[in-house]
Amino acid sequence: MAEALLEELLDWLRIPSISTGGGKPEDLVRAADWVCERVTGAGGTASADTTHGGNPLAVGELPASGNGDAPTILIYGHYDVQSVGDPDAWSSDPFEPEIRDGRIYARGAADDKGNFLPLLHVACELARDKALPVNVRVLVEGEEEAGSLAVAKWIRADERKAYAAIVFDGGMADERTPAITVGLRGVIACGITVRTAARDLHSGLYGGSVLNALHVLHGLLAQVVPGPDGLVREELRKGIEEPAPTEVESWKLLKPGHEVITEVGGRPVSPGAGDDYYRRNGADAAVEINELVGGEPRTVVPSTARAHVSMRLAPRQRSDEMQPELERLMRSALPDGAEVEFEWQLAEPALSDPESPPIQLAVAALERATGMTTAVVRSGGSIPAVAELVGREIPTIVSGFTLPDDAFHAPNESYRVESLNLGERAARELYSALASLR
Repeated sequence: MAEALLEELLDWLRIPSISTGGGKPEDLVRAADWVCERVTGAGGTASADTTHGGNPLAVGELPASGNGDAPTILIYGHYDVQSVGDPDAWSSDPFEPEIRDGRIYARGAADDKGNFLPLLHVACELARDKALPVNVRVLVEGEEEAGSLAVAKWIRADERKAYAAIVFDGGMADERTPAITVGLRGVIACGITVRTAARDLHSGLYGGSVLNALHVLHGLLAQVVPGPDGLVREELRKGIEEPAPTEVESWKLLKPGHEVITEVGGRPVSPGAGDDYYRRNGADAAVEINELVGGEPRTVVPSTARAHVSMRLAPRQRSDEMQPELERLMRSALPDGAEVEFEWQLAEPALSDPESPPIQLAVAALERATGMTTAVVRSGGSIPAVAELVGREIPTIVSGFTLPDDAFHAPNESYRVESLNLGERAARELYSALASLR
């Protein structure tokens, strides 16, 4: 791996570009400008775009070297990072990166600065050497951890053609299996507030006679919580499709699902759920209660209660169909006299054709770069920008080299130096392979 790539990453990681609370706007601007400076320094054009509101987008162009007929490839990543959380839980300063035992420790090391940077670094290096085989359009956002509203507007407004997009915001199936993710779930996230009285009331004087906000909230959530098998109720299954045979065959390369669950300390929701892991978490919907807040440990009847619930949408499901159904089901259990407020956030799912030429070229490119068999997988997570790109009919290659041990979003986030090395080799092979697109 080129030492210059590692030094660039350490420099970028020192910018505390937090978008989820506790960060400074000027640091987000610095992180976007950092990207633009790399593009312009390699002979391209770039600027920090704020025309769509929110944190600045780093948008740039690197022209192919001496080939007016070269295809345009869009590369996407994000410079914003999660907040630190408890500083005492970190073994080193989250914004003073350290390398220990082959890992780079810093907030954003894996998600997404270290994962994405090889795509940018290699494109800039090839451009400086007059050896870039494709036109590269750079799009790096600062709100992926906070909704991706600006980048969604940018993608919808951009009328230029891209033959394919590369997104390094994904991971390997395991240390021996690089992966291309063809399916991402969407998400409907909802904050719920229930009110039943002007204030908390004494349970001895009023219990059994007045509405209890926690009881009401539990009743609402009971309408959407999955059954004992963990699967969502029939009303929330509209649009779910079975995965393609190519994908199912590729899953045989992966670690058995029950082992995946056991390794993270989880327990299957029902017998057989572990064996069904890849279908459940890539091709099915799921509803989870993320938080319940209300009352206190004394004898009161709570007057307010809050919850956060989320539904992961399977590819081909639509948020504009599922969100009203979720709300209808919960409101059906609201008793007279109780009030409820919902705050919704929506992100669409995405599904790419695993047989499309860009995906097939990418599979072969990753295998050349890593010397390992590449799996075609789905992810249970959501990347709003990918849904927008796929919606514009841009074939999108979602890959990357993160692993569960990288602890992204958690204290002591890290990224393997070897993963950075794999990302650099993969970027070179991908640009070379995608140059054949016409």
